[in-house]
Amino acid sequence: MLLVQIQVAWTLNHPSSKHDYSAGIGKETAKALLSHNAKVYIAARDQRKAQLAIQDLKDQTGKQSWFLKLDLADLHSVKAAAEEFQTKEKQLHILFNNAGVMCPSIELVTAQGYDLQFGTNFLGHFYFTKLLLPVLISGAKSSSDGKSRIVNLSSAGHLLVRNLNFNTFKDGPARRKCSIIPLYGQSKFANIVFANELDRQYENQGIVSTSVHPGLISTDLFREYPKFLIYIGAWFVMYPASQGAVTQLWAGTSVEGAELGGKYLVAWARAGQPYARTQDPALGRQLWEWAEEQVKDI
Repeated sequence: MLLVQIQVAWTLNHPSSKHDYSAGIGKETAKALLSHNAKVYIAARDQRKAQLAIQDLKDQTGKQSWFLKLDLADLHSVKAAAEEFQTKEKQLHILFNNAGVMCPSIELVTAQGYDLQFGTNFLGHFYFTKLLLPVLISGAKSSSDGKSRIVNLSSAGHLLVRNLNFNTFKDGPARRKCSIIPLYGQSKFANIVFANELDRQYENQGIVSTSVHPGLISTDLFREYPKFLIYIGAWFVMYPASQGAVTQLWAGTSVEGAELGGKYLVAWARAGQPYARTQDPALGRQLWEWAEEQVKDI
């Protein structure tokens, strides 16, 4: 039995949301894993919505998954979630960092004052992963191939930027001058940089870290976009959430996935080519050191 931790779609409370429960690529990933007898923890900030998702998954698969309260936009919540998980489990074999937020109002920031997209999509994942490394390393030692996997959901949206602007990570004048769309791209750029640096630092301890572009997927993540664009995309461009889960499931569970450390993977289940700057080890170290500084006193 595999022990898996998944973050279902992290969403703002929004009246236009068409779902009354956590959904999207994370839920579809959980469904596939439960169908193959994995033990799955679903991390989300809204317990009521997560429990609805857990019940729906049980109705569909006959298998129980477990709730873990996690708000990626609050580093104290991230720490509490990691600590709670480690009171329940001593090993973790697969971590899917797939929760995210896209194009919220520029006024919205995290509990610690970071850009909401960067703080949620990157920094929250960084801290959660860092805290879970002991159980991931333990999981690698107990697995048949000696490896544990960390799958970080990125996006082709990382191509919207050409570098990381450290002055915009926290709220301030530089950030306020930016558009929300490149700020989203920056958070996904950081996901690739982080995934690569994570693999470089922990490959020798059995950690396989990848980043994934799932494809253009129709989920509630796009709810802030104009409705007519969403409808057009859903009919002519976007794929269903079940297809969005394919590539990260390949990275997290396939035999080939164990050899994909440091790779950027794209739809459907193949290696892709990210923007070259994301591959710079010096940038990886710089981002890692910055993130370590942010979480050291939490």
